[in-house]
Amino acid sequence: MKVAIVGTSGAVGQEFLSVLAERNFPMDELVLFGSARSSGTTYEFKGKTLTVKELQHNDDFEGIDIALVSAGAGISKEFAGTITKFGTIMIDNSSAFRMEADIPLVVPEVNAADAKNMPRRIIANPNCTTIQMVVALKPIEELSHIKRVRISTYQSASGAGASGMDELKTQTVQVANNEEPTVKKFAFQIVQNLIPHIDVFLENDYTKEEMKMFHETRKIMHSDILVSATAVRVPVMRAHSEAIWVETEDEISVEQARAAFEKAEGVLVIDNPAEKQYPMPLYLAGRDEVFVGRIRKDLTTPNGLAFWTVSDQIKKGAALNAVQIAEYLVREGVVK
Repeated sequence: MKVAIVGTSGAVGQEFLSVLAERNFPMDELVLFGSARSSGTTYEFKGKTLTVKELQHNDDFEGIDIALVSAGAGISKEFAGTITKFGTIMIDNSSAFRMEADIPLVVPEVNAADAKNMPRRIIANPNCTTIQMVVALKPIEELSHIKRVRISTYQSASGAGASGMDELKTQTVQVANNEEPTVKKFAFQIVQNLIPHIDVFLENDYTKEEMKMFHETRKIMHSDILVSATAVRVPVMRAHSEAIWVETEDEISVEQARAAFEKAEGVLVIDNPAEKQYPMPLYLAGRDEVFVGRIRKDLTTPNGLAFWTVSDQIKKGAALNAVQIAEYLVREGVVK
């Protein structure tokens, strides 16, 4: 088994290294690729020193079974042919291919089997906010079909990559020292602020980030589900939070929902409001699971539920989800 990481120096690329080591992914060789700027950089992996190779249009992917790619949509589109030319399976973390009909969009806890149907040898990793949401929606959907979802996201700085985290750190120090904060990555100052604007605005006044949740959820869940989202950037370093309201065809009790969450793959329940126990990003960064709490009836409809989720979007929302797809392919004998 030979695996490659494309985009090693980025936040998700670094998380790929950690997750592969942490889960002891069954491979014989790991090859690292990056830009010309990061070429030659070395990283330690399981006691070995690996050197980043420059990503080029050549035959470097011959013999590589799986490529975990997180280098941006432009790079993914440009190099997809080069990466898959010799049969390499490209698991892509960008938005480049998510909505293409002949490319599966996969969250293993929800629709793992879709990964087997990949005529172009490409599997797309969904948007981080979508991954987190659908893992929590799956156990509800199994009780009764979900008709509508209304969601507000509270997305951490790390969702904007390493530069987003750096900006939050820098601004925190600057504001503490009564200095003018440096604003580069985000549209406005992020420290001590909330920005209801992630990605570009579209003609319907929803952002691209918000519409991703609409379209991706329907594709992953093979459903006519309707999703209305408001995406907000918050001054949290890592791990996204989501307030979710669902309306189902049949009424579901809080007890039924909690039981479904508790036995669902990839979900952990923290839900004891009387003891102030609920998921919070400060304490759950770096974890694998989607955490669910504040489970309650929606007061506006008898067939409604409300709940709160937290998940590390660099880990489960990106690197871990991709590695779980790769693990599924190995387990099913698609890759040997």
